[in-house]
Amino acid sequence: MTALPSPASAPAPAIQLTRFHRTRLMQIWRSAGWPCKDALEIDLLAAQLVVLQVSPEGFESLRLTDEGIRTLAVARQRSVRALSTHDRLAARFAEHLLAAGRIVWRELSLRAVVDGPAPLTPPAADAALPTVPTPIGHGRSTPLWSEDTDSPAARAAANVWRMARPDLFSVRNTSVPAYLQPMVHEVKASRADLLSDLRHDAKRQAYQWLCEECYYVFPAGIAQPEEIPEHFGIWVLHGKLDDGAHSRFELLRPARHASCTLPFAVWMALCKATPMRSEAELAQAHLGEAAEAAEQTAGHAAGQTAVPANDASANDASATSDTLTGDLPAPPCAEPPP
Repeated sequence: MTALPSPASAPAPAIQLTRFHRTRLMQIWRSAGWPCKDALEIDLLAAQLVVLQVSPEGFESLRLTDEGIRTLAVARQRSVRALSTHDRLAARFAEHLLAAGRIVWRELSLRAVVDGPAPLTPPAADAALPTVPTPIGHGRSTPLWSEDTDSPAARAAANVWRMARPDLFSVRNTSVPAYLQPMVHEVKASRADLLSDLRHDAKRQAYQWLCEECYYVFPAGIAQPEEIPEHFGIWVLHGKLDDGAHSRFELLRPARHASCTLPFAVWMALCKATPMRSEAELAQAHLGEAAEAAEQTAGHAAGQTAVPANDASANDASATSDTLTGDLPAPPCAEPPP
């Protein structure tokens, strides 16, 4: 594979790199470098952050130059320094949840009920009692879309609402609503932050209204299990946050489980938000795209191999093979362009 020469006399133009340029650089680094032929790659080629290479077969690909790798390294260090300890701990535990097969969202803004509806006036003894839906765990009210006359929609004024912003909200990756098991994980990087959160009872009620299990996540030694309300689960991190394989999460206490149905407002928030994706999943997606493109290229090259017109035996053998395997030849419109 040869690299196309770049003019040595002309210095690289001063191009203002944006996060889109850096994202494309990372995509090229992770993949086989298949070019997109768009304006971003024009800027990267002009800035000499990538180089265009052509294989003996005529296939083009992009490779990062030393300057391109240095640009990515500087951007990564800047991003790491910008993240607080809390953000890095949340991102680390999110990777833990993703590895367990859960769908994870960060910093959602969800509307939750912190106080139940006011008690109703007792009906007359001879009056027919309406059917009241079963409360959603811990006495929580029914979802807003309930058509029952005793639903929260009919008594909205009696509810106390607040906006909850859990650090991590996750559900199981399943198509069965009863198996979703929504969870909230609150991340605390310091004891002061944890104690401040424990003083806000309404905040904890909002978390419980939104999910089936609530957990606190903090470094080991921040607090003792008996300091946390018993219905909350506890995850602790052993070791330093940046130690990678030398640190691990441990479940000290499982959360009290309370079955619930996600309110419609939460479903809408999840639909509008983008779930997190792990680094391994992103890298595998790029590798999959590259492998798929390579297979299509190889298929096109094989499809353009001409069969001699006078080779009747080859044509007969091909027809026999198609008949035996049940594979029909592709229509003319499906053939790749020359």
